[in-house]
Amino acid sequence: MIGRKKETDELITLYQSSKAELVAVYGRRRVGKTYLIDQVFKGKFAFRHAGLSAVEMKNMSGGSPLRKQLKHFYHSLLMQGMKKSRCPADWLDAFLLLEQFLESRDTGERMLVFLDELPWLDTQRSGFITAFEGFWNNWGCHRDNLMVVVCGSATTWILDSLINNQGGLYDRVTYEIKLSPFSLSECEQFFKSEAIKLSRYDIVCAYMAVGGIPYYLQYFKRGLSLPQNVDRLFFLKNAKLKNEYSRLFGSIFNRPEMMKDIVEALSERNVGFTRNEISRKTGYTAGGTLTDALNALIASDFVIKYHPFGLNKREWYYKLIDPFCLFHIKFASSGDALNGSFWSQNNTSSRITIWRGFAFENVCFNHIEQMKSALGISGISTTQSAWSRKADDEEGTQIDLIIDRADNVVNMCELKFYSNDFKVEKKYYRVLLSRQELLGGIISPKKVIHQTLVTTFGLQYNEYSGIFDHVITMDDLFK
Repeated sequence: MIGRKKETDELITLYQSSKAELVAVYGRRRVGKTYLIDQVFKGKFAFRHAGLSAVEMKNMSGGSPLRKQLKHFYHSLLMQGMKKSRCPADWLDAFLLLEQFLESRDTGERMLVFLDELPWLDTQRSGFITAFEGFWNNWGCHRDNLMVVVCGSATTWILDSLINNQGGLYDRVTYEIKLSPFSLSECEQFFKSEAIKLSRYDIVCAYMAVGGIPYYLQYFKRGLSLPQNVDRLFFLKNAKLKNEYSRLFGSIFNRPEMMKDIVEALSERNVGFTRNEISRKTGYTAGGTLTDALNALIASDFVIKYHPFGLNKREWYYKLIDPFCLFHIKFASSGDALNGSFWSQNNTSSRITIWRGFAFENVCFNHIEQMKSALGISGISTTQSAWSRKADDEEGTQIDLIIDRADNVVNMCELKFYSNDFKVEKKYYRVLLSRQELLGGIISPKKVIHQTLVTTFGLQYNEYSGIFDHVITMDDLFK
């Protein structure tokens, strides 16, 4: 298994515990939660069940969503050895059947129950949470040999209904694991394990299209170039990920169209927008519903929020950082998708080259820890943000990334994705000096600015290259 060592060790330790454990594993859809549990606990399940998605239930005949979920749960019990009885009438009845089934199998050894896609079980007016509370509080938590693992891609549901529950499940989750997308290093390990030969430059380009999502990476085919693989995933007639964007939002959010509207608005500007700006762009009132939607996108790793450096601390900016969404909106949802070899034909075009420059900014935002390690500041507290100054002139008004450090240093980062060593020309040198002067006017007098270049291969030495105090390369992002 690629990566996930920390999560694997944590799960094994919990399995070896001598007390009841209720473990919540959550993260973005397609990030590999079910695969992780299957690999760690292969052959150890006393019972497992996965909820039905709304899409699956639409294709099923007969009954309400609640009835369909209960029938499916009952069939899981039968398939795993429960004696035939009656289909449960509600979730209280269903969990009673589960308790009886587990008691009939109890030998004193560790009993592992895996409930996958738990949020899907909580259909409207189903009473699921009340029943699950009863199952755990009245029975499960008193069984020292019981371990219940629950998974879900609807991250806000897991957080609100389980981890931060203020009712009967308050403080009942004994451990939580948030599974994040692969880093560039883990993407590289994955491609090597599949004998897919891509340079680090191409792996970064692949990350710009699909991010570090294992489910998407598995569709890359050995023997094809990166442009051929991108065409195969997005642009061919039966492209593997052609319909993934709609499926993704429909499977994890109650209001998928609203979520897509917000994401598509955020895709228009790399530094992001304030909540009020998002409200104006989308037409959704800047109240609780929009706030809840933005928080859901943050919890699912689509969006980050930050205070732009030097601005009012009460003003949050929301920035889209999910590579798959950004790529789909820019290319796969446009007329480009009608050309089955679009990426192969345009791979070196100025349009895609310019886009890669912007996409590289999000690669860096997703690898802040690797950048801090390259700077030798892993143990220092920092905050990160983009920064722009609203002015009539265009030069010197925007900084790609600022790392504000607790040791009184501010790293002013320029993020440049180039196919060769980056060269500082005289004009750009003056831009950097101007930006440093602007930034210096708003930082604390006790802080100093370190000009920092983050680029693919390195910095070409000339009379202007000394402007940079630090250079971080693509190889540093892979560490």
